[in-house]
Amino acid sequence: MTAPDSPFVRKIPQGDDRERLVCGDCGFVYYQNPKIVVGSVVEYDRRILLCRRAIPPCVGYWTLPAGYLELNEGAEAGARREAWEEATADIAIDQLLAVYTIERISQVQLIYRASLTTPDIAAGPESQEVALFDWDALPWSELAFPSVHWALKHFDEVRGHRAFAPRANPPEALDTMPPPAGQSA
Repeated sequence: MTAPDSPFVRKIPQGDDRERLVCGDCGFVYYQNPKIVVGSVVEYDRRILLCRRAIPPCVGYWTLPAGYLELNEGAEAGARREAWEEATADIAIDQLLAVYTIERISQVQLIYRASLTTPDIAAGPESQEVALFDWDALPWSELAFPSVHWALKHFDEVRGHRAFAPRANPPEALDTMPPPAGQSA
């Protein structure tokens, strides 16, 4: 929907196949594209770094250090920035672990396999707390999003492998999977 005094109208531009916002004055087409999320499964001494969310959605639930890619930022640089912002974690990225598509919220998630360069971590402004978890102690029932589950399971699949093909949404995963009870996506 556009504002009443906006020159933008919804229509299918010539040569296109879907409705877009088009300026009625000059013909400029405003393309709305998916958001890119970058993050990482970070390991240190066989433990996994998780951040307890301090911001919606899913406040209080655990997640990977991840967030939106900024304009003019490379994907790996964005993943390193997000680890620093959320956990003051200095990470070394190994390789791309997975590419997930979450159609219902128009996201593409690039998740890397990474390691901490030092065990020094602390909660950033978007985290209530951060912690390193042994694999057997991961808080599976308190994870914020389905893609966090996927990434952790994919990380475990390739643990110890030097090279592997990036993973994707699991075949059994439904794009409509809701967030944890009482939370909104």
